Amino acid sequence: MEVTPQIYTAKVMHKRLFPAVNAFTYSVYYVALPLPATPLPSPILGFQEKDHGNRDGSDVTAWIKDVLKKNELGTLVEDIVLITMPRVLGYVFNPVSFFMCLDKDGQFRAVLCEVHNTFGEQHCYLCARADRAPLAPDDWLEAEKVFHVSPFLPRNGHYKFRFALVEQKLGIWIDYFDAENNKQLLTALTGQLTPLNSKSLAHAFWTHPLLTLKVVALIHWQALKLVQKGIRYIVKPLQLFDKISNTRGLTKQEKAR
Repeated sequence: MEVTPQIYTAKVMHKRLFPAVNAFTYSVYYVALPLPATPLPSPILGFQEKDHGNRDGSDVTAWIKDVLKKNELGTLVEDIVLITMPRVLGYVFNPVSFFMCLDKDGQFRAVLCEVHNTFGEQHCYLCARADRAPLAPDDWLEAEKVFHVSPFLPRNGHYKFRFALVEQKLGIWIDYFDAENNKQLLTALTGQLTPLNSKSLAHAFWTHPLLTLKVVALIHWQALKLVQKGIRYIVKPLQLFDKISNTRGLTKQEKAR
């Protein structure tokens, strides 16, 4: 993965398998920023450290490095690239951002998935192999679901994560399995990384104007569709104390979905 500012133009896919099928795909873009990040070359798009990590404006680079050190990854990671939606006219909502943690050979040693819900809460899933080897494109990493995101899914069961980068094409897959180990939700983010400059950033903005408002509107539109399909609304539980959790660290490649 190139350690330079880039734009990640991608498609988001969600497919709920039961109790009622609901699926959608839409286009988005992210910025991929090597940390520490430099300001975006745009008067209408921006990046602020207070949107990530401790969310208090403190140094995000120091925060993620501390997380890696506590998880025996600090000496293995050479560069960190944050993939996130930018602020648009000062407003942002990131359902999930990704801290791509690269070794000296540019391979993924870990990916920290920073998840936000529409209730203003945040939780991070640190995805890494138990043996701390580089992540292979067909490695699936499993983590217990401990954070309330959708009010139409319970806070139990588990996720499986996969990350693959081929040349400049990046794919991220996160599948949800319920408490009985039934696959219930498929999600994918797939797209292309291209150099970030003022021209490419302006093109991304005009291709997807008011991106973050669009994301919030689509979240609520899909929620309405689920209600119409008779999916039960689940009241949000109190968030758990720990704000970072780890995958179970598969040491074998799991190729079957």
